[in-house]
Amino acid sequence: MGDLVRVPVAIVGASGYGGVQLVRLLQDHPHLELTYIAGDSTVGQDFGVLYPYLAHAVVQTVEAVDVEVIAERAKIVFLSLPNGIACNLAPQLLAKGCQVLDLSADYRFTDLATYKAWYNTDRTDDEVNHQAVYGLPELYRDRIRNAMLIGCPGCYPTASLLALAPLMKQGLIVPETAIIDAKSGASGGGRTAKVGMLLAEADNAIAPYGVARHRHTPEIEQICSDLAGREVCVQFTPHLVPMVRGILATVYANLRDPGLVREDLITIYKAFYRNSPWVKILPAGVYPQTKWAAGTNLCYISIEVDPRTDRVIVMSVIDNLLKGQAGQAIQCLNIMQGWDEMLGLPKLAFYP
Repeated sequence: MGDLVRVPVAIVGASGYGGVQLVRLLQDHPHLELTYIAGDSTVGQDFGVLYPYLAHAVVQTVEAVDVEVIAERAKIVFLSLPNGIACNLAPQLLAKGCQVLDLSADYRFTDLATYKAWYNTDRTDDEVNHQAVYGLPELYRDRIRNAMLIGCPGCYPTASLLALAPLMKQGLIVPETAIIDAKSGASGGGRTAKVGMLLAEADNAIAPYGVARHRHTPEIEQICSDLAGREVCVQFTPHLVPMVRGILATVYANLRDPGLVREDLITIYKAFYRNSPWVKILPAGVYPQTKWAAGTNLCYISIEVDPRTDRVIVMSVIDNLLKGQAGQAIQCLNIMQGWDEMLGLPKLAFYP
């Protein structure tokens, strides 16, 4: 496909942090053209008023959500909406021939009973949900390639699953011993004003939340179960840290074979991700920082083994808004279109 080809794209819900990342990334994508920005509370406003730093580059007005108009003006639709809304729009857009990438949790679960239980939302789109593909390219690239509907993963599950996948897939750990201790920047909470996100509340502090009941837990367990070939239960605890963007997931698990050493696992991880250009396995003794991945679609992974406890420790960092959200959605779209999955995505952070 030549550089002159531009596929029209719509973003529904572009006023949030995930949506504005998509808008910004599309400016650098050689094959995509943003033709429609839709919203609800911001209808009629210039996008440059919502985000003045983009005013010189994005001269578009937020329009009402109209499925007929969207389908006329776009072939690909990103849904960057609160949970429970995309499931009403996606079936209509698919019926009109659009490819849909949903950034909410609506299409991440193969079993809608799990979604209903954790998100307290009733659903009637079982048939459409059955078509959805979980959008983690490093695990489901072949399925994504032929999909019309993608359920883009959550940010915590992305960091956690990339750390766990080789261990689960190859049976290297006792699955039920997996413990995920994860920390995220404040942008993961979205742009809506919340007391806990105020500078006076969140700064100079680190705090756990959603302990033993965070909604990303069943999402992580679903994919771990798929990889392990049986039902798996894991322990997941998220924390808020006083930074804007980034996730660090530190994963602990008991090794089945205590004779495995760090170098063995590094070799296994490199082989597992040999065709995954966005995942970087670090050398022995080098541990990742969230700053390395900030502003990129990269995931940095480091592996350690503690011979005293026979546990493996895997550290994974991503940018929660890019590899954990908008960047990964575009990575999926690139695969769906048959393009290089790195096309149009930032590859290196600005450091320090």
